[in-house]
Amino acid sequence: MSPSTLHLGQRAFSADDRVVMAIINRTPDSFYDAGRTFADDSALVAVDAAVDAGAEIVDIGGVKAGPGEDVDLGEELHRTVDFVAAVRERHPLLTISVDTWRHEVGEAVCRAGADVLNDAWGGYDPELAHVAARFGVGLVCTHAGGATPRTRPHRVEYQDVVGAVVGFLTEEAARAETAGVSADRILIDPGHDFRKNTRQSLTLTRELGRLTATGWPVLVSLSHKDFIGETLDVPVGQRLVGTLAATAISSWLGARVFRVHEPRETRDVLAMVQSVAGVRSPAVARRGLA
Repeated sequence: MSPSTLHLGQRAFSADDRVVMAIINRTPDSFYDAGRTFADDSALVAVDAAVDAGAEIVDIGGVKAGPGEDVDLGEELHRTVDFVAAVRERHPLLTISVDTWRHEVGEAVCRAGADVLNDAWGGYDPELAHVAARFGVGLVCTHAGGATPRTRPHRVEYQDVVGAVVGFLTEEAARAETAGVSADRILIDPGHDFRKNTRQSLTLTRELGRLTATGWPVLVSLSHKDFIGETLDVPVGQRLVGTLAATAISSWLGARVFRVHEPRETRDVLAMVQSVAGVRSPAVARRGLA
């Protein structure tokens, strides 16, 4: 079981901390921003803005999750490695994560200064954990139901989706620890939408406490996902309210890291939940005292 303190890069996060991970897409075809941060300059501006908005982690991805134009190893390296180095030089204390399933990319970005490898495809390349161990960086273990990277779910069935996710992720976290990844640098992600339909992702959100009860720090990636769009019947550009509602519930149930497109709004939601929970004091408290 993971220690309560999570160490990522030069930062230590307690069990009561709620950590914002801002998404930086280095892709021309992102479902969310359609390439707005594909160019180096605009991506660096986005990193600066995320840090100003309170993000403690940035997650840099060179391949969009969904189907699309093929991105080979060389192109993914081109999109990520030099950019990681530039972010590290610009923000020496920032925790830098890279979203990749390829161990070759993991090794190159770690050499460039990455602190976390975000394996969104559930150990598809088992060597990625060994890279994380070798470089002493963090690893996100995600449930993707055995899916091949960049494929969409089709007629997915589970007898107990939460049980399947808990079982897989506890085994995957243990495998990462056996490979040499420090326990205080391992996170688990239920993988909303990844080989799951909308009802299954809603069930995972509702029963997230079963995942947080494992003791492993839980990361959730909810931002503007299809399960939110289908639940509310709204397009990508109108999913912020639904995202923030799911974020608040996930925080209340114990999730600790939140991978998001809107760090400032997320930071406010998390602060409010923490204050209601009694683990954060109000920023000011004047009402009724004068």
